[in-house]
Amino acid sequence: MTLEIFLALALFAASTLFTPGPNNLMLMASGANFGIRRSVPHLLGVAFGFPIMIIPVGLGIMQLFDLWPPSYMILKALSVAYILWLAWKIANASAPKEAKVDAKPLTFLQASAFQWVNPKAWSMALGAITLYAASRDLPAVLIVSGTFAAIGLVSAFSWTSLGTAVRRLLANPKRLQAFNWTMAILLIASMLPVLFG
Repeated sequence: MTLEIFLALALFAASTLFTPGPNNLMLMASGANFGIRRSVPHLLGVAFGFPIMIIPVGLGIMQLFDLWPPSYMILKALSVAYILWLAWKIANASAPKEAKVDAKPLTFLQASAFQWVNPKAWSMALGAITLYAASRDLPAVLIVSGTFAAIGLVSAFSWTSLGTAVRRLLANPKRLQAFNWTMAILLIASMLPVLFG
């Protein structure tokens, strides 16, 4: 991979990772509801779950989708169902002091697994492999994955920190409830361009 191609890949990764989407909105909501320390597993699951997903996508899963086109519709249906469930959980999250004992942010594994039903993640993975690892050999796929991991860690930390920063403003239960409902609606809206675009 030439330096010019690598810089284009880094720009593509930054522009897709820093823009609002399901992961970033959920991280912001987690930071606001649970704080940064409790959200670290969620943050790391997003930052590294997506780059881990890129590897099998680049090394063969793309071909399976091409061989059986209905698989795209199955993926979309699973994505919609899961994101609607997550939006409901965000919309009904309680204030940290009022939260039930079992209320907690996503774990590392839950956040990593979410990548597989996140329509934006699939769009990003397929686009990155097509554009920057067309050879689909292991070194090229690992460069794409590593680039997304490095930039994704900064993005995930930034969005979680943003949620933590607004946490003080959300001390009022009515404001927190409005914030959570707004995040839930934005989460649902964030998947529409990928699903229907």
